Amino acid sequence: MAEKYQSREERRKQMQANQHKKKRKKPKNKFLTFIKRLILVCFILGLAGVIAGISTFAYYASSSPKLTKKQLSDPIPSVIKDKNNKTVTTLGAQNRKYIDYEELPKQMENAILSTEDTRFYQHHGIDPIRLGGAVVANFTKGFGSEGASTLTQQVVSMALNNKNEKTLKRKAQEAWLAIQLERKYTKHEILEMYVNKVYMSDGVFGFETAAEHYYGKSLSKLSLPEIAVLAGMPQSPNNYNPFDHPDLTKKRRDIVLYMMYKNHKITKDEMEKAQAAPVSAGLVKEKERNTNANKYPAFVNEVIKEVQRLGNYNVYADGLTIYTTLDSSAQQYTEKILNTNSIINYPDKKMQAGIALVDTKTGEIRALGGGRNMKLDRGFNYAVDTKRSPGSTIKPILDYGPAIEYLHWSTGHRLNDVATTYSDGTPINDWDNRFLGKMSMRKALYLSRNIPAYETYKEVGKERAIRFAKKLGLDLNRKEIVESSSIGGGVQVSPLQMASAYAAFGNEGIYNKPHAIRKIVLRDGVTEIKPHVQSKIAMSDYTAYMITDVLKDVLTKGTGTTAHIPGLPAAGKTGTTNFDKNDLAKYGILSSSVQDSWFAGYTTRYSLAVWTGYESEKGKKYGVTRPYQTVAQQIYRHLMRYVSEGKETPDFTMPKSVVRMGSELYIRGYIDTAIDKKSVTQDAPANVHAAYDADSNKITVTWDYKGSGATFNVSGTINGSAASFGSTSGKSITVANPKAGATYVFNVTATVNGVKSKAASTSVTVPGGSTDTKADDNQNKQPEDNAQKQPDANNSNTNSNTDTDTNQSGENKDNTGSDKRTNSGNSNGNGSENSGNGSKDNNNSPGNSSGTGTSSGNGSSANNGAGTNGNGSSGSNGTNGTNGTNGTKGTKGTNTNGGNSPNKGENSSGNASANNNTGSE
Repeated sequence: MAEKYQSREERRKQMQANQHKKKRKKPKNKFLTFIKRLILVCFILGLAGVIAGISTFAYYASSSPKLTKKQLSDPIPSVIKDKNNKTVTTLGAQNRKYIDYEELPKQMENAILSTEDTRFYQHHGIDPIRLGGAVVANFTKGFGSEGASTLTQQVVSMALNNKNEKTLKRKAQEAWLAIQLERKYTKHEILEMYVNKVYMSDGVFGFETAAEHYYGKSLSKLSLPEIAVLAGMPQSPNNYNPFDHPDLTKKRRDIVLYMMYKNHKITKDEMEKAQAAPVSAGLVKEKERNTNANKYPAFVNEVIKEVQRLGNYNVYADGLTIYTTLDSSAQQYTEKILNTNSIINYPDKKMQAGIALVDTKTGEIRALGGGRNMKLDRGFNYAVDTKRSPGSTIKPILDYGPAIEYLHWSTGHRLNDVATTYSDGTPINDWDNRFLGKMSMRKALYLSRNIPAYETYKEVGKERAIRFAKKLGLDLNRKEIVESSSIGGGVQVSPLQMASAYAAFGNEGIYNKPHAIRKIVLRDGVTEIKPHVQSKIAMSDYTAYMITDVLKDVLTKGTGTTAHIPGLPAAGKTGTTNFDKNDLAKYGILSSSVQDSWFAGYTTRYSLAVWTGYESEKGKKYGVTRPYQTVAQQIYRHLMRYVSEGKETPDFTMPKSVVRMGSELYIRGYIDTAIDKKSVTQDAPANVHAAYDADSNKITVTWDYKGSGATFNVSGTINGSAASFGSTSGKSITVANPKAGATYVFNVTATVNGVKSKAASTSVTVPGGSTDTKADDNQNKQPEDNAQKQPDANNSNTNSNTDTDTNQSGENKDNTGSDKRTNSGNSNGNGSENSGNGSKDNNNSPGNSSGTGTSSGNGSSANNGAGTNGNGSSGSNGTNGTNGTNGTKGTKGTNTNGGNSPNKGENSSGNASANNNTGSE
């Protein structure tokens, strides 16, 4: 038993030891359990994903459209419509020559398959190996980085026209249809579809057509390098176009040759020889190239570019309906201007021109003139592609616009046209080699003086100038902007850019990017693609209006009078660029000739920019001679008049942020100190009227004012004593409870931006008052003051405009003001008021005898006496006048004769001290 017990004890201990071991191994078991569970979860999720993927694929595949043989082989043309939704032209389906598989050169087939689908003859529509490589690339480099499409799938994609989207639906449908395509057609038939349907740039479809288009011969006659060029184009037709991008074409061609070598289709020696051949070898010469002729090529080319920017669409094969901004009538007239001499008398056939017409409010392109006598459908477009110096048309953009926007200059800001040099000592000149001295910014701009423009640019600064230009769509290269850029040097622009930039000046400072497309409707007739065009504030409304107001003067009295259209509110700017001395001598060019001649102008409806000049030929330059330097203005005048005819074109509206003083404009709230103060005048109030209302016992003063934003100050007198009646921004004031019998004089001035106008005056007498009090007052006065001022029985109004406020008190103050008094002898006389500077005229008064006296001070007084009993021998001396007051009446003269003959006293003047009066018979 003991042995058994011992064995039991041993077994118990052994069991405990085993339990401790298990506890020590437990963490390892948990980790393994976690891994196992994770793998199981991943497997389940993966299985679920596969099931979901299969389900999704099945769903998308079931909704795949059916493809016809025509869709698989023929491109579907696109339709272009104008702004009125009328069809302009159709693109595609015209320029294609069909080739059977049997006619396809074997080397061409090898090049295509080596590049596009090396396992074409091994797969059944989709290639799992190619797909696996694409999946890895998409995970490592991002979705869509590498395509897995076989050549069969590409045929399907071209037929579906959905290649712009990299979506699961698209891929699923392409894969499913590719499998179906492989079941229905042979490999050779599918390859035949591909080589005839693929797009090859320039509106060309298929390899056979491309061979004749680019090399002027059939596909069977192409060399290995030429075959490689064509085989590499389908990946990106426009980028690998040998006419337009020879450098990119060479790189792509060499890749194709390497792929052919890698797939054992050519030897290494053949590859290297072909790679060494220049891309230009064998290409059709530029003058002999013939592309698919379209209506309005300049505009259509811009449409094609915009379509490509909006997505990976093919206007020649995708069956798009493109709604454009084209004004067909304006475009037809533009073509007529450029391609005939019936409107413009051009000097020769070599002179070129670029025209861009846009809508001022929206930026929509209405017409484009790509050049004169253009033979190439996709050739150089002088309206869009040209990059020429703008000359002085840049001044509102780099100089004066920023000066108003950032420095708050007025149009009257004073500048100096004097001898000046750039910082490196190079002198600046104008075409006339003259210096006109001091002038306003307005004059400097409408006369297009270079030195004031440069001085303005210096004050604005390079950074602010570039910032202003960038907001107008001119993304200028900061390194290329130099001091001479202030007058156009180092700047390269196109007519379309200038038309759009100037449109912002006519659109209250709002810039719209130029665009030719309103919307695109895809082949399904439902899906719409619209360009994102957003209006942006490029400048303040005051800057836009003030520049516009000055540029209106360019057309009427400046450098652009040839462009003037009577009755049409418009603004614009001329621009020319000169040759340097070396070119003048080298090419025998007249010193008065220019390289470029511009005109950019706008109304509230349209903005139009025109460039004219010559292209260099065989290294030789040509200049625009002086008689033809206005051709750009002539083109502008004819086209702008044509598009504006029969349409109401409102004038530009001055915003509230601008005030006009005289002929110049100022920003409200900013005082420009650098102005000619003599030229600054402020309009005075008009039609000032004062009336007393007995019912309300108030005087109401009203006036008119043609300007805006003025503060009106009303001052004057009450019975000759100075008074202030306050200020207002309105056009009326009231005076409550006026003094009965008092005469109120009101002087109204207008003040804008610290500039005060002349005064406009009126007066009114309030009825009432005590006559007894007046009589008592008269008895207490000296005899010579015993004259009564007789007011009119009714209220009286008198209006006058004077340079300063009129002081009409009884005393003469500051040599102004007047005293009006009627003197009488033994009998009363009637007196009337006459205003003037310190003078008083008294009317004849009857008396028993007459005397005359004069008294001088700041004012003079003459009393005319009429005798009734005879001729007085002489009048006694009058009393001395007091300083600054009116002289008193002379004393009674001695009668010597009984006749009735009046005596007149003579006027005499004196200084402030009293002088003796002298009587006369």
